[in-house]
Amino acid sequence: MGTLTYNTEQLEKPKHIFPLVRHISYRLTLVLLRCPVTPNQVTIVSLLSGLGGAGLFISGNWSLGVLGGLLLVASYVLDNCDGEIARIKQLSSEFGARLDDIVDSTVDTCFFLALGYGTASVSGQQIWFWLGLAAALGAAIDFWVEQINEARLKRKEGVKSREEYLIEPKQPEDWIDWSIYIFHELSRADFCLIVLLLAVFNITWILLPLAAVGAQVFWITDLFDRARGYHT
Repeated sequence: MGTLTYNTEQLEKPKHIFPLVRHISYRLTLVLLRCPVTPNQVTIVSLLSGLGGAGLFISGNWSLGVLGGLLLVASYVLDNCDGEIARIKQLSSEFGARLDDIVDSTVDTCFFLALGYGTASVSGQQIWFWLGLAAALGAAIDFWVEQINEARLKRKEGVKSREEYLIEPKQPEDWIDWSIYIFHELSRADFCLIVLLLAVFNITWILLPLAAVGAQVFWITDLFDRARGYHT
């Protein structure tokens, strides 16, 4: 039986330097298209990689932290690949889109909890655990805010599936748009690379106070239409 071929021209080539993770996922998707894998299978591997990476931060060990950072990068890359494969193989589904959202939120939430626990264990200061918990809570709230926004838009447009109401992604127009775009979109898309870089220098604890506040700002900005509709 011959290998199925797909029109890779449908695969959108990265047009800008950022997000960096898209340059990796673009090339990996070209490889995965030659394999008999479904988008949901890729999503599950992304979940396992992300949970494994997050879990390694519980130890507070430097080498395990670097490995955890690498696994998180793999998770984020695969998270981009599953959608690209779904569109090209015409296997997009409401279940797959929902699964992808749940995986994203679960990995982020578990990472902050693990990092907070690991940092608190090594330092002996419980404040780090509470900062991690605050960041994880912010990530969880953002997930539900996005689900509510999507459900509201579906009712407004009178559609049932995500594919029906997807429109052309908008572009930042002024400095406010660019500020929101960089913080809300690019920081999320390339967050795994930030984690890996900080893990190499053994300073991932820096993320905890920043994320404890930033995660709340993240979901608050998600309440407003101006922060939505971009594509990374």
